[in-house]
Amino acid sequence: MGSMSLPTSLSPSKVSSFTDCALAFRFSAIDRLPEPPALPATKGTLVHAALERLFLLPPEQRSLPAALTALDEAFEDLRSDPDYTGLGLDRAGEAAFLDDAEELVRRYFQLEDPRTVTPIGLELLLEADVGDLKLRGIIDRLELDRDGELVVTDYKTGRAPHQNQERGRLSGVQFYAFLCERLFGRRPARVQLLYLADPVVITAVPNDQSIRALERRVLAIWSTIERACENDSFQPRPSRLCDWCAFKTYCPAFGGDPDEARRVAEARRARPDHEVADERPLVLPLASAG
Repeated sequence: MGSMSLPTSLSPSKVSSFTDCALAFRFSAIDRLPEPPALPATKGTLVHAALERLFLLPPEQRSLPAALTALDEAFEDLRSDPDYTGLGLDRAGEAAFLDDAEELVRRYFQLEDPRTVTPIGLELLLEADVGDLKLRGIIDRLELDRDGELVVTDYKTGRAPHQNQERGRLSGVQFYAFLCERLFGRRPARVQLLYLADPVVITAVPNDQSIRALERRVLAIWSTIERACENDSFQPRPSRLCDWCAFKTYCPAFGGDPDEARRVAEARRARPDHEVADERPLVLPLASAG
């Protein structure tokens, strides 16, 4: 087998994917095989969209009724999206989906008062080069605190991690802190994960040590990815995550053939109607809101 093409960039989700299972990373980031819609991810997309709409309102209008209206509007936009239609929900399933999303939005208000937040960027795409590596990440919310310091906020619609897993979850937000420092010349005063399902906030304060550790870790992972591409050596890592993996058909741990995945990927790319999904979301200008 020859060497494989490197992915064009690394994001927190790609870093997590590679550390969870190198082979699943290959299928997704290099072969770019499609993944069927997943209900938790689509629900997260809906809730994120509702909160984004909420923070486009003037502070005094950011109420719970306004957030529920934003949720309804976001669902109307989502209703025809393949990530939603592909779920194949019946009327009862749709009602349960919306009830769960509404409950997450309601629980958000137990974590903070949105009228006190000063966002300067929503769904903000940041990119920075580290050597020949491009890092990219999407910040759910970048804001200024009362002292005018930057704060990075990330919404999570899953359950909060156990204490021994917190460091791994926060490393993704440290990634965003690193990008802010590179692009804006300012290190965020804090980074926070808002777990809406619990609801609980996990906060960290970036410092020289955490930023350097993040940079070393990302560069080490990139080096490992480079070697894996050069040697065509992406090994599966069976775990409980396999229960939700979209690529088990091609995984040798389940009797599959990774080479078949490559053939499928090449056939897809050869189709005239093939399009590579654009990872860029709506990016709002970095300007004071409110």
